[in-house]
Amino acid sequence: MKNPLSIAVALAAAAVVVPSAYAQDAQAGAKKIAMCNGCHGIPGYQASFPQVYKVPMIAGQSAKYIVSTLNAYKKGDRKHPSMRGIAESLSEQDMADIAAYYEGLGGSVSLPETPAEQPPAQVAELLTKGACASCHGANFSKPIDPTYPKIAGQHADYLFVSLKAYKTEGNPRVGRANAIMGGQVKQFTVAELKLLANYVGSLPSQLKTVRPNPFHPGAH
Repeated sequence: MKNPLSIAVALAAAAVVVPSAYAQDAQAGAKKIAMCNGCHGIPGYQASFPQVYKVPMIAGQSAKYIVSTLNAYKKGDRKHPSMRGIAESLSEQDMADIAAYYEGLGGSVSLPETPAEQPPAQVAELLTKGACASCHGANFSKPIDPTYPKIAGQHADYLFVSLKAYKTEGNPRVGRANAIMGGQVKQFTVAELKLLANYVGSLPSQLKTVRPNPFHPGAH
């Protein structure tokens, strides 16, 4: 097993930084989210590619994480035809503004430093093996860098699909290129990834889905 500290340092060194030239404007972002609302603004909405799963909750995520994710889709580091098409249509300023808007939708949910619901022994071993808390925080909602996601309470089926994507190689339409995450995830079987996703997805969350206001300029 790799040292958790070395993993955290390596991830921090590889962090994607929001360009300082692009000041975030949440109010401007609210007018640019029409293409986002169709999926991320509908509670329980399910995508069908590469399999059926609930689209992730993004309200309450760090703005820097949202920007880094959009850039990953734009560059093809994260493979998803629909998301790449959307990301390619956005400027860096658009990304910064949209990210600020969704970060601002986060609630004021206060979470304990460690989950009240401790994992079963098998899952605890898997979490230790993957050094998950060293980067995502002991409660999985306090990542060590804002370009990493909060994952506590995220839809378990989305987490499962995401983790599997890091195992995928040589597929032009599916997969995620991240050397550290790829190395960690490839230690596990698909069944073990599902156990991890189910536990983390069951935890209290600071993430949510916010329905668009029909009178809002960013609504459909």
